[in-house]
Amino acid sequence: MRSLLLLLLCINLISMGQSPVIQGHRGCRGLYPENSLPAFQHALEMGVTVLEMDVCLSADGQVYVSHEPYLNPLYASFPDGSPVKDASINLYQKTYAEIKSFDVGSRGNKLFPEQVRVATYKPLLSEVLALGEAFAHKTGRTIYYNIEIKSEPSEYGKSQPATVKEFADKVWAVISAGISPSALILQSFDFAVLHYWKTAINKGRISALVEQESPEQMLSSLGFVPDIFSSSHKYLTKEQIDFCHGKGMQVIPWTINTTAEMQKFSAWQVDGIITDYPNRAPQFLKP
Repeated sequence: MRSLLLLLLCINLISMGQSPVIQGHRGCRGLYPENSLPAFQHALEMGVTVLEMDVCLSADGQVYVSHEPYLNPLYASFPDGSPVKDASINLYQKTYAEIKSFDVGSRGNKLFPEQVRVATYKPLLSEVLALGEAFAHKTGRTIYYNIEIKSEPSEYGKSQPATVKEFADKVWAVISAGISPSALILQSFDFAVLHYWKTAINKGRISALVEQESPEQMLSSLGFVPDIFSSSHKYLTKEQIDFCHGKGMQVIPWTINTTAEMQKFSAWQVDGIITDYPNRAPQFLKP
């Protein structure tokens, strides 16, 4: 009975135009290789209007799209086709030309059995933005970009620049050349990045990423009210959502991959949902 009530409430919210905006996590990781051009293209074709992605930096200062600054043994292959077997290859020590030579789609990903296997590479951020803007121009839709700067204090000067200033400035240079700031959400788990972005760049919306911290803990650590509170859905409560809305923050949980969970959080009135499977969102389900 409770599930039925949640479903009916979700349907009612959707009919009223209040359904949360669906963000394609790493494009649509459940369906195509993560953070790849095929994944972003497929997400757009499904009707997704917010592309979520991660960015790292190469040895020659190129901003490329990747969840981590190393090759993931789950799915990466060497140029000769042999599988990468561990996470020891630091891509911050590689030029982008070298990074692009690795295949990150042909092997698939055992964690996502529905994922289409296709030869692909880690693209430049500029390529992804160009893809989205071309699609926007063709269709008349407005496309937004939720870009995470993959930064971790323990990795400063190792797998990323020594300062968040260098990292953020290079990312902003690409973003500002490719899209309007109004289309940008800038997110990070590293609050030093968010501090720098707020004080030195101050463009787009800022999203504070957390695992299980409460909104109160986030605000205490961050020191200012971000535009968005983005928590793991596993730890997010209705009370926290209401608290954030009371502070003027939107709430966009990650990563929600079942229709039932999407319906629950829709009923709780989150503002967006980050998912590997946009096709499972109620508003995208085919009758």
